[in-house]
Amino acid sequence: MKLKRIITGFFCIALTVFACYAQAQVKKKTAVKKTPAATVTKPAPPPFATASEIEDGKALIAKSDCLACHKLEDKLVGPAYIAIATKYPQDQNTVNLLTQKIVNGGNGVWGTVPMAPHPAITPEDASKMIKYILTLNTKSPAVNSK
Repeated sequence: MKLKRIITGFFCIALTVFACYAQAQVKKKTAVKKTPAATVTKPAPPPFATASEIEDGKALIAKSDCLACHKLEDKLVGPAYIAIATKYPQDQNTVNLLTQKIVNGGNGVWGTVPMAPHPAITPEDASKMIKYILTLNTKSPAVNSK
């Protein structure tokens, strides 16, 4: 009788171990059979400048006194617009920096001659002017129209 109990106990233990092992194998296979995640596309970056801003900037420069010191391709008193476009990246930080230089004036970046302040030019207009100038760099175009 004692032997029968030992065999029955051993059989119960073996059955329990096998059941646990089989369940673990099912979970392992299920975990491996995950479906691939959907491809996540990154949203497009916001446009650097719209076609309208660029045209407005060009027109604002033509109406201002900027051309007394700057030319498109040649250095005059200040740097050429092409040189500015090549030196600075097309991003909002650059627009903010150069907008402040137009409005408040600046010096030391392009030599010893300071740039006079232009307090009559609004920051919004200066921003459009800068966006136009920066898009003159054909090596890194970032123009998007709306």
